[in-house]
Amino acid sequence: MEINNKEQKKNALIAASLASFLTPFMGSSINIALPAIGSDYQANAILLSWIATSYLLASAVFLVPFGRVADIKGRKKVFILGIIIFTIFSFLCGTAGSVQQLIIFRIFQAAGSGMIFGTGMAILTSVFPANERGKAFGLAVMAVYIGLSLGPSAGGILTEYFGWRSIFYLVTILGFITTYIVIRKLKGEWKEAEGEKFDFTGSILYGLALVLIMYGFPKLNSKTGLAIFLSGLLFLITFIYWELRSDFPLLNLRLFRQNMIFRYSNLAALINYCATFAVAFLLSFYLQYAKGFSPKEAGFILVVQPIIMALFSPPAGRLSDRIDPGKVASIGMAISTFGLFILSFISKDTSVLFIIGVLIMLGTGFALFSSPNSNAIMSSVQKRDLGIASGTLGTMRLVGQMLSMGIVMMLFALFIGQAKIGPENVASLLKSVKISFSIFAFLCFLGIFASLARQKR
Repeated sequence: MEINNKEQKKNALIAASLASFLTPFMGSSINIALPAIGSDYQANAILLSWIATSYLLASAVFLVPFGRVADIKGRKKVFILGIIIFTIFSFLCGTAGSVQQLIIFRIFQAAGSGMIFGTGMAILTSVFPANERGKAFGLAVMAVYIGLSLGPSAGGILTEYFGWRSIFYLVTILGFITTYIVIRKLKGEWKEAEGEKFDFTGSILYGLALVLIMYGFPKLNSKTGLAIFLSGLLFLITFIYWELRSDFPLLNLRLFRQNMIFRYSNLAALINYCATFAVAFLLSFYLQYAKGFSPKEAGFILVVQPIIMALFSPPAGRLSDRIDPGKVASIGMAISTFGLFILSFISKDTSVLFIIGVLIMLGTGFALFSSPNSNAIMSSVQKRDLGIASGTLGTMRLVGQMLSMGIVMMLFALFIGQAKIGPENVASLLKSVKISFSIFAFLCFLGIFASLARQKR
């Protein structure tokens, strides 16, 4: 039976939006719970950072390979399997008996997340014509930001009244509901690269490169850390060499060489996520340790930024259907730069109203950047490359987020070390936070030029 095109578009948008809600909700709610998790497990700042970072690293490792598998075997199959895996390991995270066990379960949970994000944007691009994609991306991104919006407040309330494990159990319930709806609603299948070979060698090189770079990055001040990091760079160079000579590459690096819009839009995405991702993580620690707020109170403050993102993402997406997405994204990057620069002057006496004002600024900047930039990337490639483009965009996001956390972990290691965060080292925490924001502001400033460098669509 032929599927009604209008119905197919609506169902694809529902499926992508529901799945897009889950993972950011999980991430933003866990940021608020980290001090409580640290207290339960008596974990230091570095281990707590790995609860967030291991998830990002595993998501990045799995996202591109599963994006390619989806192109060959079917995007819907991979998409649904990803939601199921994510849901199962969300439950297991809630049962973790140690911080190490929690990190392991988070890695498997991230594999499901990688499968979701490696296919979601590609499905939307397959279903929606070019002149409607900006609107569709805006709505899907709005779902991401609704997840980010509800995460801090819900995470704070759940942690305060029911314990941090309740966050994982709530996500498990939401995951089962989403799985049921997606299986019922999402009809059709998309596999533009059917019959092509999967690049196992490229997948292994890619995974090793990311793991070694990310593991060594926070330890660059030691010889061992530097050696691990350089080994990761060597694997990355080998991966690039292999991919440029492969008939069926895991990641079509020729797109970067041949397509200026694709190249600079992905670079802008990498820089933007690197500069902005750790903001909520840092402010969660700042508000709870330096300002003495409860998880619930900190959550209600941090909810401001994603609410602004959710409000402005759909109009930003529609705007990018009418005018050059690069211009809209560049304005967003500039606003984010100014907000991060202001945050670099934060102190123990900084008022909550000041922080809320900056969060509004950052939310506006990121909303103006994200969906127009996604639109520019996905509209710059042919249909057969949509899965690769979606995977590449997801990779830029996750690698940027990893580097953001890597910078924070490096500064935590430098100024706090292996000690647990408490009243005795709040000054060291503040120093780490201020230097992090200074680095992020500089990176975001460079990102403005990457965003402006692309040609008009």
